[in-house]
Amino acid sequence: MLELAIARALFDRFPDFTEGRMAKVRSHVVSRASCAVVSRELQLGERLAGEGTQDADRLSQNRNVLAALLEAALAALYLEHGFEAIEAAVVQAFETRIEYALNTFVDHKTELQEQLARTGRSVSYTTLKVEGPPHDRSFTAAAIIDAEVLGTGTGRSKKDAEQTAAKEALLTIAVTAPS
Repeated sequence: MLELAIARALFDRFPDFTEGRMAKVRSHVVSRASCAVVSRELQLGERLAGEGTQDADRLSQNRNVLAALLEAALAALYLEHGFEAIEAAVVQAFETRIEYALNTFVDHKTELQEQLARTGRSVSYTTLKVEGPPHDRSFTAAAIIDAEVLGTGTGRSKKDAEQTAAKEALLTIAVTAPS
């Protein structure tokens, strides 16, 4: 339901976008990270924690829990009211994420992969380090190209760490590219 509402809004607003660009924007807008941001904006975590325990307070700050909480709330609204009744409100709730995806977010992993594909090369990622307790992890990843680490990055998820590693690899490739 969320993907359909966002896809339709993007298609209506940006009919000239290529399928690839539309898919990238939609994918980012409906991602777990974006759902967690919208959940925070709607204060769903605070409502979950209420006057609860320390565990409830901790869970109410967890990105995965916040995203799942939003998804459950959307599903309940859909079941109660139907798609047409909630579509506009769903799109409105994700408006900041749409703007972010259109103007700010860059998918460094895809950009790196596309750039390397032009020369018949590819990238692989490996997790170098995982630190912290399960609810507050930090990951370090490496972008490996031609058996060489060309970028490393750290993030709160493997995906975030890989994005940062890809960004660094893109910078490394730009610096070492022949003029």
